[in-house]
Amino acid sequence: MNGVSGVGGGVSGVSGETARKGARAASRGGTLREVTARSGLVARGVLYALIGVLAVRVAFGGGDREADRQGALQELADQPFGSVLIWAVGIGLVCMVLWRLSEAVFGAAGPDGDKPAKRLASAGRCVFYAVAAFSVLVFASGGGGSSGDEQSRDMTAKSLGLPAGQWLVGAVGVGIAIAGVVIAVQAARCRFREHLAMGGASRGWRKAVDFLGVTGGLARGAVFAAAGGFVVYAALRYDPGQAKGLDDTLRTFAGTPAGPWLLVAVAVGLVLFGAFSWAMARWREV
Repeated sequence: MNGVSGVGGGVSGVSGETARKGARAASRGGTLREVTARSGLVARGVLYALIGVLAVRVAFGGGDREADRQGALQELADQPFGSVLIWAVGIGLVCMVLWRLSEAVFGAAGPDGDKPAKRLASAGRCVFYAVAAFSVLVFASGGGGSSGDEQSRDMTAKSLGLPAGQWLVGAVGVGIAIAGVVIAVQAARCRFREHLAMGGASRGWRKAVDFLGVTGGLARGAVFAAAGGFVVYAALRYDPGQAKGLDDTLRTFAGTPAGPWLLVAVAVGLVLFGAFSWAMARWREV
C-alpha cells in the first residue's frame, strides 16, 4: 500500500508539475501576444494620425508632402530623434504582423476566434501589415522608396500584363472596395465593442471610444472603398494610370461637389482612427 501510495504521489507530483509548466507557457504566450498586439496598434495609430494631419494640410493647400505612409515617415524623420521614431513604428508594425499571424494560426480572442473565416481574415491582415512593415523598415534603413501612388500604378501595370491580368486587377479592386464597405458598416454598428474589455472604464471613456471608433472607421472605410473603386476602373479601362494610391485617393475627395471640406472631414476621421487605435491598444482583448 505504501508503495502504491508512493507511486500515486509521484504521478500526482509529475502531473502537477506538468500542469504548472503548461500554465507558465500559456502565460508567456498570452503575454507575448498582448505585447505584440498593443505595440502594433500604437504604431498603426501613429501612421493614421500623421496621414490625417497631412491630408488636412492638403485640403487647405498647404504642405508639400503626400498624404500617405511615405509622407508620414518623412514627417517623422523631421522630428527630434526621427530615425528612432521610424524604427519604432517599423518594429511596431512587425509586432502587428506577428499578432495577426498568431490569430491566423491559433485563433483570435473571443468565442468565434477559431472560425475559419476569422482565421482567414487575420491571415489577410497579416499580409497587409507585412507589406506596410517592410516599406517602413526599408525607409528606416535609408532605402527611401517611391510614393504610394507610384507603387499602386506600378503594381497595377505589372498585374495587367499577366495572363487574365485584367480580371485579376478587377477582382483585387472589388475586394478592396468590399473591405472598405465592411469596415464602414462594422464601424457604424459599433462591432468593435466585441473586442474591447472596458469593464473598469467610466461611461465617459466608453462614449469617447465609441465616437472614435465610429467616426474613424467610417473615414477609413470610405478611403478603402474609393481606392478599390479606382482599381476596378483601371481594370475596366486597362489603364494602370487610373489606379490611385492613398494620397491621390484622398485628393479626389476635394474634387467632389463638397469641395475641400469633404477631404477635411475624411482627414479628421483618419486622425480620429489613429486615436481609436491607441484606445484599442489600451482596451483591446487579445
